[in-house]
Amino acid sequence: MADPWWKGAILYHVYVRSFFDSDGDGHGDLPGVMAKLDYIQSLGVDGLWLSPIHPSPNRDWGYDIADFEGVQHDYGSPEDFQALLDEAHARGLKVVLDEVLSHTSDVHPWFVESLTGGRDGPKADWYVWADPKLDGTAPNNWLSVFGGPAWAYQPARRQHYHHKFLRQQPKLNWRSPGAREAALSVLDHWLEKGVDGFRLDVAGTYLHDAALTPNPPVPLDQRRGLHWSHAGNLQFHLNDSNLEENVEMLDLIRRRVDAWSGVNQGDRFVFGEFSEEEARCGAYCTPTEGLHSGYTFVMLLARKLDPSFVTQHYDTLATYPGHWPTVSFSNHDVPRTVSRFGGEDAPPELARMLFALLVALKGTTLIYQGEELGLPQASLTRDQLRDPVGDLYWPYDGGRDGCRTPMPWTTGLNMGFTDGEPWLPLAVEHRGLSVEEQADDPDSMLAFAREMIAFRKASPAMTVGDIAFARVDAPLVAFVREYDDEAVVCVFNFSDQPQVFDHPTLSVADLLPLRSGEAELRGDSVGLSPYAACFLRLAQD
Repeated sequence: MADPWWKGAILYHVYVRSFFDSDGDGHGDLPGVMAKLDYIQSLGVDGLWLSPIHPSPNRDWGYDIADFEGVQHDYGSPEDFQALLDEAHARGLKVVLDEVLSHTSDVHPWFVESLTGGRDGPKADWYVWADPKLDGTAPNNWLSVFGGPAWAYQPARRQHYHHKFLRQQPKLNWRSPGAREAALSVLDHWLEKGVDGFRLDVAGTYLHDAALTPNPPVPLDQRRGLHWSHAGNLQFHLNDSNLEENVEMLDLIRRRVDAWSGVNQGDRFVFGEFSEEEARCGAYCTPTEGLHSGYTFVMLLARKLDPSFVTQHYDTLATYPGHWPTVSFSNHDVPRTVSRFGGEDAPPELARMLFALLVALKGTTLIYQGEELGLPQASLTRDQLRDPVGDLYWPYDGGRDGCRTPMPWTTGLNMGFTDGEPWLPLAVEHRGLSVEEQADDPDSMLAFAREMIAFRKASPAMTVGDIAFARVDAPLVAFVREYDDEAVVCVFNFSDQPQVFDHPTLSVADLLPLRSGEAELRGDSVGLSPYAACFLRLAQD
């Protein structure tokens, strides 16, 4: 039986608002994505994952949804989306939507009715409501990811409602049969239109503890920099989210999506984003008991250029052999990969090596727009920020806007993103790295990215094969991808100094021409230049 299309697939993550503006209003849109489908197809990827496309007041830039069945007005129309979907399918590209089913905007009609319909209204229990304490304070100690108590008081009901993020993002109550079915019906709506699957935002947060048990604090002697970076990290989120029973909700979602497999476009795919207590809430389930796949923030939050950020995560994955992972180094929520690991003056060789590593790892791979160009993080001033998190923690944390600046397409006005005033400024750090400037250069990062993706797609071992890490000391990472009679050795140098990798199997290996940096095979050793990556095919008996 053939593997489903998503197993080993590469999805290109499009942050729509910053991708390409087709109408000059300064905001990327769906016709803009359609205009760049040839580019996306030229990368060799299997499909695209679109950031939320639904109507939103943009308190959290689309992750506060006001209508799950509509299209954001400055992104285009429902007809624009259908045209994009049809054009993508005509090119053999899958389309995956970003769905936020754990919460809504506070202007969503569901919440408005829950608020105004009284405690006995038909949607009274669709959100998580609780009485204040006698002194008026929040019902318990739950903290928001975006700062402060995770509760907001509403005098219309004389109750607080729970919000894990902004107060404008009230939490849906998945313990309510009505709310749960309404959320699941969102999936049916878009699957019927022909979408190929979903990325589920904060997939560990569907259930809350019904008794509203307080979260325990992280002990003082266990607190590290990450804990102190946000107040919400100072407690274990065991009761506001990440419940063990969350797996039941994931299974319910996956079975709902599976019911559409074989209809129109074949297999459908649903994967989740997980943070906090990942194993507890179902991040590593098998495709028969949870979602098809999932990714965590373990590698997304890593900042130290050390092999352990990869090897330790795959040690964890090895304890869940039935789980098929999704792999990501970068997205719209974290600093861009090369800057996160290399700082402001990161060498371009580092970007190539990290891209090669991302594509070589076992899993379904997510590439964030611009990662194929080696884009660094943008530096913005406070008055340029649009992200509420950046404003909240300035100047300690600039928020997420530095990875959300518009895509650099050309050397022209606004780097070809828009003819108007861009919603975020183009990054000065991206000058010289545009698609136009790299497209015809065979030595560019873009050319290497295309070659790396093509190499993976042509190799069953690199696409769906097992992974076995070699016992090797830092700063090297080495592993074998193997499937049937094909075995590929992948070696990476994490340092700015030349390194040598020795292994007996290399004496019967062929050094492949695809590489980042320089590599030389001598007997059972391969030498690598700084920040190099190389691949060798093992001879089979």
